[in-house]
Amino acid sequence: MRALESSRVLERVVDAALEAGINHLETAPAYGPAEAFLGDVLAGLAERDPIGRSELVLTSKLLPGSGEGVGLAEGLEQLRASLRRLRLPRLDNLAVHGLNTEAHLAWALRGAGAELLKAAVAEGLVGQVGFSSHGGYDLIETALASGRFSFCSLHLHLFDPERLPLARWALAEGMGVMAISPADKGGRLYDPSPQLVEDCAPFAPLELGYRYLLAAGISTLTLGASRPEDLAWAGRLANSSGPLTPAEREAMAQLTAAGAQRLGVERCGQCRACLPCPSEVPIPALLRLRNLAVGHGMEAYAGERYNLIGRAGHWWEAVDASACLSCGACLPRCPHDLAIPELLADTHHRLAAPPRRRLWG
Repeated sequence: MRALESSRVLERVVDAALEAGINHLETAPAYGPAEAFLGDVLAGLAERDPIGRSELVLTSKLLPGSGEGVGLAEGLEQLRASLRRLRLPRLDNLAVHGLNTEAHLAWALRGAGAELLKAAVAEGLVGQVGFSSHGGYDLIETALASGRFSFCSLHLHLFDPERLPLARWALAEGMGVMAISPADKGGRLYDPSPQLVEDCAPFAPLELGYRYLLAAGISTLTLGASRPEDLAWAGRLANSSGPLTPAEREAMAQLTAAGAQRLGVERCGQCRACLPCPSEVPIPALLRLRNLAVGHGMEAYAGERYNLIGRAGHWWEAVDASACLSCGACLPRCPHDLAIPELLADTHHRLAAPPRRRLWG
Protein backbone atom coordinates (compact mmCIF):
# COMPACT_ATOMS: atom_id res chain seq x y z
CA MET A 1 0.00 0.00 0.00
CA ARG A 2 3.01 2.33 0.22
CA ALA A 3 5.20 1.70 -2.84
CA LEU A 4 2.81 3.46 -5.21
CA GLU A 5 4.98 5.85 -7.20
CA SER A 6 5.15 3.49 -10.18
CA SER A 7 5.32 -0.16 -11.18
CA ARG A 8 9.10 0.22 -11.34
CA VAL A 9 9.32 1.35 -7.72
CA LEU A 10 7.15 -1.56 -6.62
CA GLU A 11 9.28 -3.93 -8.68
CA ARG A 12 12.37 -2.85 -6.75
CA VAL A 13 10.55 -3.41 -3.46
CA VAL A 14 9.32 -6.87 -4.52
CA ASP A 15 12.84 -7.82 -5.66
CA ALA A 16 14.18 -6.74 -2.26
CA ALA A 17 11.43 -8.75 -0.56
CA LEU A 18 12.40 -11.89 -2.45
CA GLU A 19 16.05 -11.29 -1.60
CA ALA A 20 15.09 -11.01 2.09
CA GLY A 21 13.25 -14.33 1.97
CA ILE A 22 9.72 -12.89 1.96
CA ASN A 23 7.17 -15.06 0.16
CA HIS A 24 3.83 -13.37 0.98
CA LEU A 25 2.55 -10.22 -0.72
CA GLU A 26 -0.66 -8.55 0.43
CA THR A 27 -2.55 -5.82 -1.42
CA ALA A 28 -6.09 -4.45 -1.82
CA PRO A 29 -8.28 -2.53 -4.29
CA ALA A 30 -8.51 0.22 -1.66
CA TYR A 31 -4.76 0.89 -2.03
CA GLY A 32 -5.06 3.04 -5.14
CA PRO A 33 -3.07 1.61 -8.08
CA ALA A 34 -1.41 -1.10 -5.97
CA GLU A 35 -3.12 -4.08 -7.59
CA ALA A 36 -2.41 -2.87 -11.13
CA PHE A 37 1.23 -2.12 -10.29
CA LEU A 38 1.61 -5.51 -8.65
CA GLY A 39 0.07 -7.17 -11.69
CA ASP A 40 2.79 -5.58 -13.84
CA VAL A 41 5.47 -6.71 -11.41
CA LEU A 42 4.18 -10.29 -11.21
CA ALA A 43 4.03 -10.60 -14.98
CA GLY A 44 7.63 -9.44 -15.29
CA LEU A 45 8.75 -11.66 -12.43
CA ALA A 46 7.20 -14.72 -14.08
CA GLU A 47 9.48 -14.11 -17.08
CA ARG A 48 12.63 -13.19 -15.13
CA ASP A 49 12.37 -15.60 -12.21
CA PRO A 50 9.63 -18.20 -12.65
CA ILE A 51 10.74 -20.16 -9.57
CA GLY A 52 10.65 -17.05 -7.37
CA ARG A 53 7.23 -16.16 -8.77
CA SER A 54 5.88 -19.67 -8.12
CA GLU A 55 6.86 -19.45 -4.45
CA LEU A 56 4.86 -16.28 -3.78
CA VAL A 57 1.65 -16.37 -1.77
CA LEU A 58 -0.76 -13.59 -2.78
CA THR A 59 -3.51 -11.96 -0.73
CA SER A 60 -5.97 -9.26 -1.69
CA LYS A 61 -9.00 -7.92 0.09
CA LEU A 62 -12.62 -6.93 -0.39
CA LEU A 63 -14.43 -4.19 1.53
CA PRO A 64 -17.66 -5.39 3.15
CA GLY A 65 -19.52 -2.20 2.21
CA SER A 66 -22.09 -0.28 4.25
CA GLY A 67 -25.71 -0.96 5.13
CA GLU A 68 -26.49 -4.58 4.27
CA GLY A 69 -23.08 -4.89 2.64
CA VAL A 70 -21.86 -5.87 -0.78
CA GLY A 71 -24.16 -8.31 -2.60
CA LEU A 72 -23.14 -11.61 -4.15
CA ALA A 73 -23.05 -10.46 -7.79
CA GLU A 74 -21.37 -7.16 -7.00
CA GLY A 75 -18.80 -8.84 -4.76
CA LEU A 76 -17.90 -11.47 -7.34
CA GLU A 77 -17.44 -8.77 -9.95
CA GLN A 78 -15.19 -6.80 -7.60
CA LEU A 79 -13.16 -9.94 -7.00
CA ARG A 80 -12.85 -10.67 -10.72
CA ALA A 81 -11.77 -7.05 -11.26
CA SER A 82 -8.98 -7.56 -8.72
CA LEU A 83 -7.89 -10.72 -10.53
CA ARG A 84 -7.81 -8.82 -13.83
CA ARG A 85 -5.67 -6.07 -12.35
CA LEU A 86 -3.34 -8.63 -10.79
CA ARG A 87 -3.34 -10.70 -14.00
CA LEU A 88 -4.18 -13.81 -12.01
CA PRO A 89 -6.68 -16.62 -12.55
CA ARG A 90 -6.92 -17.18 -8.79
CA LEU A 91 -5.92 -15.66 -5.45
CA ASP A 92 -4.31 -17.71 -2.72
CA ASN A 93 -6.09 -15.68 -0.06
CA LEU A 94 -9.06 -13.30 0.00
CA ALA A 95 -9.64 -11.23 3.14
CA VAL A 96 -12.65 -9.20 4.17
CA HIS A 97 -11.03 -5.77 4.42
CA GLY A 98 -12.03 -4.33 7.78
CA LEU A 99 -14.42 -6.63 9.62
CA ASN A 100 -14.89 -3.83 12.14
CA THR A 101 -18.56 -3.67 13.16
CA GLU A 102 -21.40 -5.96 14.16
CA ALA A 103 -23.04 -5.20 10.81
CA HIS A 104 -19.89 -6.33 8.99
CA LEU A 105 -19.84 -9.51 11.07
CA ALA A 106 -23.49 -10.29 10.32
CA TRP A 107 -22.84 -9.73 6.60
CA ALA A 108 -19.90 -12.14 6.62
CA LEU A 109 -21.47 -14.86 8.74
CA ARG A 110 -25.15 -14.81 7.78
CA GLY A 111 -25.78 -12.29 5.01
CA ALA A 112 -24.68 -11.78 1.43
CA GLY A 113 -21.04 -11.87 2.52
CA ALA A 114 -21.39 -15.47 3.62
CA GLU A 115 -22.71 -16.37 0.16
CA LEU A 116 -19.95 -14.37 -1.50
CA LEU A 117 -17.10 -15.96 0.43
CA LYS A 118 -18.49 -19.43 -0.12
CA ALA A 119 -18.96 -18.79 -3.86
CA ALA A 120 -15.45 -17.35 -4.23
CA VAL A 121 -13.95 -20.60 -2.95
CA ALA A 122 -16.43 -22.88 -4.76
CA GLU A 123 -15.76 -21.19 -8.11
CA GLY A 124 -12.00 -21.55 -7.67
CA LEU A 125 -11.39 -17.80 -7.56
CA VAL A 126 -9.63 -17.98 -4.17
CA GLY A 127 -7.93 -20.66 -2.14
CA GLN A 128 -9.14 -19.58 1.30
CA VAL A 129 -10.87 -16.66 2.98
CA GLY A 130 -10.01 -14.62 6.05
CA PHE A 131 -10.44 -11.13 7.45
CA SER A 132 -8.62 -8.11 8.77
CA SER A 133 -10.11 -6.24 11.69
CA HIS A 134 -9.73 -2.99 13.58
CA GLY A 135 -12.73 -3.97 15.71
CA GLY A 136 -13.10 -4.84 19.35
CA TYR A 137 -11.92 -7.95 21.17
CA ASP A 138 -15.36 -9.60 21.42
CA LEU A 139 -16.15 -9.06 17.75
CA ILE A 140 -12.85 -10.61 16.66
CA GLU A 141 -13.36 -13.52 19.04
CA THR A 142 -16.78 -14.22 17.51
CA ALA A 143 -15.36 -14.07 13.99
CA LEU A 144 -12.55 -16.49 14.85
CA ALA A 145 -14.88 -18.94 16.58
CA SER A 146 -17.36 -18.94 13.68
CA GLY A 147 -15.37 -21.41 11.58
CA ARG A 148 -15.91 -19.18 8.54
CA PHE A 149 -12.31 -18.01 8.20
CA SER A 150 -8.92 -19.64 7.64
CA PHE A 151 -6.74 -16.64 8.55
CA CYS A 152 -6.91 -13.22 10.18
CA SER A 153 -4.99 -9.94 10.22
CA LEU A 154 -4.98 -8.23 13.62
CA HIS A 155 -3.35 -5.34 15.46
CA LEU A 156 -0.62 -7.17 17.35
CA HIS A 157 2.17 -4.95 18.54
CA LEU A 158 4.93 -4.75 21.12
CA PHE A 159 3.09 -1.79 22.70
CA ASP A 160 -0.43 -3.16 22.20
CA PRO A 161 -0.60 -6.89 23.07
CA GLU A 162 -4.34 -6.87 23.93
CA ARG A 163 -5.28 -9.16 21.04
CA LEU A 164 -2.38 -11.57 21.50
CA PRO A 165 -4.57 -14.17 23.29
CA LEU A 166 -6.87 -14.17 20.25
CA ALA A 167 -3.88 -14.65 17.97
CA ARG A 168 -2.60 -17.55 20.06
CA TRP A 169 -6.02 -19.21 19.98
CA ALA A 170 -6.21 -18.80 16.20
CA LEU A 171 -2.71 -20.22 15.73
CA ALA A 172 -3.57 -23.20 17.92
CA GLU A 173 -6.60 -23.81 15.70
CA GLY A 174 -4.39 -23.89 12.62
CA MET A 175 -5.27 -20.43 11.31
CA GLY A 176 -2.78 -18.04 9.77
CA VAL A 177 -2.28 -14.84 11.78
CA MET A 178 -0.86 -11.64 10.32
CA ALA A 179 0.22 -8.67 12.44
CA ILE A 180 -0.95 -5.38 10.93
CA SER A 181 1.85 -2.84 10.55
CA PRO A 182 4.16 -3.51 13.51
CA ALA A 183 6.56 -0.83 12.28
CA ASP A 184 4.10 2.05 11.77
CA LYS A 185 0.81 1.47 13.57
CA GLY A 186 2.78 -0.40 16.21
CA GLY A 187 4.53 2.79 17.32
CA ARG A 188 6.34 4.39 14.35
CA LEU A 189 9.26 2.22 15.40
CA TYR A 190 11.15 3.09 12.21
CA ASP A 191 11.45 6.65 13.61
CA PRO A 192 11.83 6.13 17.36
CA SER A 193 12.16 8.82 19.99
CA PRO A 194 15.61 9.14 21.63
CA GLN A 195 14.02 7.94 24.87
CA LEU A 196 12.71 4.78 23.21
CA VAL A 197 16.08 4.09 21.61
CA GLU A 198 17.67 4.29 25.04
CA ASP A 199 14.99 2.07 26.59
CA CYS A 200 15.49 -0.71 23.99
CA ALA A 201 19.30 -0.64 23.85
CA PRO A 202 21.30 -2.49 22.71
CA PHE A 203 18.52 -3.47 20.26
CA ALA A 204 16.78 -1.15 17.83
CA PRO A 205 13.12 -0.59 18.78
CA LEU A 206 11.98 -1.96 15.42
CA GLU A 207 14.09 -5.08 15.87
CA LEU A 208 12.63 -5.68 19.31
CA GLY A 209 9.11 -5.08 17.99
CA TYR A 210 9.53 -7.67 15.26
CA ARG A 211 11.19 -10.21 17.53
CA TYR A 212 8.41 -9.88 20.10
CA LEU A 213 5.87 -11.01 17.51
CA LEU A 214 8.05 -13.66 15.90
CA ALA A 215 8.78 -15.19 19.29
CA ALA A 216 5.04 -15.30 19.97
CA GLY A 217 4.62 -17.47 16.87
CA ILE A 218 2.83 -14.91 14.69
CA SER A 219 3.02 -16.36 11.19
CA THR A 220 3.25 -13.16 9.11
CA LEU A 221 4.30 -9.58 9.79
CA THR A 222 3.22 -6.85 7.37
CA LEU A 223 6.14 -4.55 6.68
CA GLY A 224 4.56 -1.86 4.48
CA ALA A 225 7.73 -1.07 2.53
CA SER A 226 7.78 1.99 0.28
CA ARG A 227 11.42 1.43 -0.78
CA PRO A 228 13.82 -1.51 -0.75
CA GLU A 229 15.70 -0.18 2.27
CA ASP A 230 12.57 -0.61 4.42
CA LEU A 231 13.08 -4.38 4.22
CA ALA A 232 16.57 -4.41 5.74
CA TRP A 233 15.33 -5.75 9.08
CA ALA A 234 13.38 -8.49 7.31
CA GLY A 235 16.62 -9.80 5.85
CA ARG A 236 18.42 -9.65 9.18
CA LEU A 237 15.63 -11.43 11.04
CA ALA A 238 14.74 -13.98 8.36
CA ASN A 239 15.71 -16.93 10.57
CA SER A 240 14.82 -15.42 13.94
CA SER A 241 11.47 -16.96 14.74
CA GLY A 242 12.51 -18.80 17.90
CA PRO A 243 12.01 -17.75 21.53
CA LEU A 244 13.49 -14.50 22.77
CA THR A 245 17.16 -14.75 23.65
CA PRO A 246 18.33 -13.91 27.18
CA ALA A 247 19.63 -10.58 25.87
CA GLU A 248 16.29 -9.81 24.22
CA ARG A 249 14.39 -10.70 27.40
CA GLU A 250 16.69 -8.42 29.35
CA ALA A 251 16.01 -5.57 26.90
CA MET A 252 12.26 -6.18 27.18
CA ALA A 253 12.46 -6.02 30.97
CA GLN A 254 14.55 -2.84 30.72
CA LEU A 255 11.95 -1.30 28.39
CA THR A 256 9.10 -2.11 30.76
CA ALA A 257 10.98 -0.88 33.82
CA ALA A 258 11.96 2.42 32.17
CA GLY A 259 8.37 3.19 31.23
CA ALA A 260 7.06 2.20 34.64
CA GLN A 261 9.62 4.40 36.38
CA ARG A 262 8.69 7.50 34.35
CA LEU A 263 4.96 6.93 34.77
CA GLY A 264 5.15 6.02 38.45
CA VAL A 265 1.75 5.60 40.12
CA GLU A 266 0.05 7.00 37.00
CA ARG A 267 0.81 3.96 34.85
CA CYS A 268 -2.29 2.28 33.43
CA GLY A 269 -1.93 -1.50 33.61
CA GLN A 270 -4.38 -2.07 30.72
CA CYS A 271 -6.52 -4.51 32.72
CA ARG A 272 -9.80 -3.05 31.34
CA ALA A 273 -11.50 -3.33 34.75
CA CYS A 274 -12.60 0.32 34.34
CA LEU A 275 -15.00 -0.59 31.52
CA PRO A 276 -17.75 -0.12 30.55
CA CYS A 277 -17.73 3.68 30.71
CA PRO A 278 -21.19 5.32 30.83
CA SER A 279 -19.93 7.86 28.28
CA GLU A 280 -18.39 5.12 26.11
CA VAL A 281 -14.90 6.50 26.59
CA PRO A 282 -12.36 3.79 25.58
CA ILE A 283 -10.36 4.39 28.75
CA PRO A 284 -7.62 1.72 28.37
CA ALA A 285 -6.94 2.61 24.72
CA LEU A 286 -6.54 6.30 25.57
CA LEU A 287 -4.40 5.70 28.64
CA ARG A 288 -2.22 3.33 26.61
CA LEU A 289 -1.36 6.29 24.38
CA ARG A 290 -0.57 8.36 27.48
CA ASN A 291 1.64 5.52 28.77
CA LEU A 292 3.64 5.68 25.53
CA ALA A 293 3.92 9.47 25.44
CA VAL A 294 4.99 9.85 29.06
CA GLY A 295 6.75 6.53 29.50
CA HIS A 296 8.83 6.39 26.33
CA GLY A 297 8.74 9.85 24.73
CA MET A 298 6.45 8.62 21.93
CA GLU A 299 4.42 11.85 21.72
CA ALA A 300 4.52 11.99 17.92
CA TYR A 301 3.02 8.53 17.53
CA ALA A 302 0.54 8.90 20.39
CA GLY A 303 -0.63 12.29 19.11
CA GLU A 304 -1.02 10.96 15.58
CA ARG A 305 -3.20 8.05 16.74
CA TYR A 306 -5.14 10.17 19.24
CA ASN A 307 -6.10 12.71 16.61
CA LEU A 308 -7.58 10.00 14.39
CA ILE A 309 -10.29 9.42 17.00
CA GLY A 310 -13.69 10.37 15.63
CA ARG A 311 -12.21 11.08 12.20
CA ALA A 312 -11.70 7.63 10.70
CA GLY A 313 -15.17 6.08 10.74
CA HIS A 314 -15.32 2.46 11.84
CA TRP A 315 -11.56 2.08 11.37
CA TRP A 316 -10.76 3.77 14.67
CA GLU A 317 -12.15 4.80 18.05
CA ALA A 318 -15.10 7.21 17.95
CA VAL A 319 -14.80 8.95 21.36
CA ASP A 320 -11.77 10.73 22.80
CA ALA A 321 -10.93 11.73 26.37
CA SER A 322 -12.87 15.00 26.18
CA ALA A 323 -16.08 12.93 26.47
CA CYS A 324 -15.24 12.00 30.07
CA LEU A 325 -17.84 13.57 32.41
CA SER A 326 -15.85 12.78 35.58
CA CYS A 327 -18.78 10.69 36.81
CA GLY A 328 -16.41 8.47 38.79
CA ALA A 329 -18.02 5.16 37.74
CA CYS A 330 -14.60 3.78 36.80
CA LEU A 331 -12.81 4.72 40.03
CA PRO A 332 -13.88 1.89 42.36
CA ARG A 333 -13.18 -0.68 39.63
CA CYS A 334 -9.53 0.28 39.07
CA PRO A 335 -7.23 -2.11 40.97
CA HIS A 336 -4.43 0.49 40.79
CA ASP A 337 -6.54 3.31 42.31
CA LEU A 338 -5.78 5.55 39.35
CA ALA A 339 -7.34 9.02 39.18
CA ILE A 340 -8.79 8.12 35.81
CA PRO A 341 -10.76 11.32 35.04
CA GLU A 342 -7.69 13.44 35.77
CA LEU A 343 -5.47 11.17 33.65
CA LEU A 344 -7.94 11.34 30.76
CA ALA A 345 -7.96 15.14 30.99
CA ASP A 346 -4.17 15.14 30.94
CA THR A 347 -4.20 12.77 27.94
CA HIS A 348 -6.41 15.15 25.98
CA HIS A 349 -4.30 18.15 26.98
CA ARG A 350 -1.08 16.41 25.90
CA LEU A 351 -2.22 14.80 22.66
CA ALA A 352 -5.14 16.71 21.13
CA ALA A 353 -4.08 18.79 18.15
CA PRO A 354 -5.24 22.44 18.22
CA PRO A 355 -8.24 23.04 15.96
CA ARG A 356 -7.44 24.39 12.54
CA ARG A 357 -8.81 27.79 11.59
CA ARG A 358 -11.61 27.45 9.10
CA LEU A 359 -11.11 29.34 5.85
CA TRP A 360 -14.82 29.75 5.22
CA GLY A 361 -18.15 30.16 7.01
